[in-house]
Amino acid sequence: DRCVFSSPELKDIQFIRSNYYNKLEVARFTSTLGKFVGYTESGVKQANIWNSNPSFISGLKAQREAYCVTNVGIDY
Repeated sequence: DRCVFSSPELKDIQFIRSNYYNKLEVARFTSTLGKFVGYTESGVKQANIWNSNPSFISGLKAQREAYCVTNVGIDY
């Protein structure tokens, strides 16, 4: 999990969760897209499973507020 921000503006903060296997990124969730994107064959399958669970996706969207926005003053 990581936060990416280009300014202290709250709208510019992005929460990213990357999933790796053998040092290769297979899937990634970004708060700007609001869904997982797969980068490998297995990552695409897993992303489709995760994206079909609305409560899991809404929890990740909430992480932007809980994890990133609360720390923007400390990190920026």
